[in-house]
Amino acid sequence: MSTYETPTANGPSARIDDPSDSTAQQAKEKAQQAAGQARRGLRDQVDTRSTDAGHRVSGMAQDVRDVAEQLRGQGKDQPARLAEQAAQRAESLGNYLARSDGDTILRDVEDFGRRQPWVVIAGGVALGFAASRFLKASSTRRADTPRPALPARTAPPVGPPMPTQTPTSTLTPTPAPLSGDLRNGR
Repeated sequence: MSTYETPTANGPSARIDDPSDSTAQQAKEKAQQAAGQARRGLRDQVDTRSTDAGHRVSGMAQDVRDVAEQLRGQGKDQPARLAEQAAQRAESLGNYLARSDGDTILRDVEDFGRRQPWVVIAGGVALGFAASRFLKASSTRRADTPRPALPARTAPPVGPPMPTQTPTSTLTPTPAPLSGDLRNGR
């Protein structure tokens, strides 16, 4: 809390608390509380969703392993090896997502962004491009789809009725007389 000095009858100055500082301090504390709640909410969402995603990815890894076994059964060893490698990486990612909490994942993402900023920028550009293409495609479909006609107006018009024809004026402009006095400005 800040104070300022003012002259008084008892001495050269007295200290008075500035009430605007306490209001600013309260606002700052409320903003910090709101930011903390937002961080906790984000962390909880990331934690919940990452655990769910981890279980789904691990399930897909098992499906890819099954495909690899079928490929081996058909004598296709090279595609089976590639599928097995993909399944191992997917299972590793699934385990990481399932066992990591929201703080760990957010910290790892931030660290990656600091180490590889151009990768993050390129990813953002790619996502932006994909989003723009998606929006353009959906807007063209909407433009091609015929819109239903608006329903007929059933409510009576509000206000006085509008004339159907504009009246024509019977007055015709007449030219001003040209006299010598008017031309010379007298």
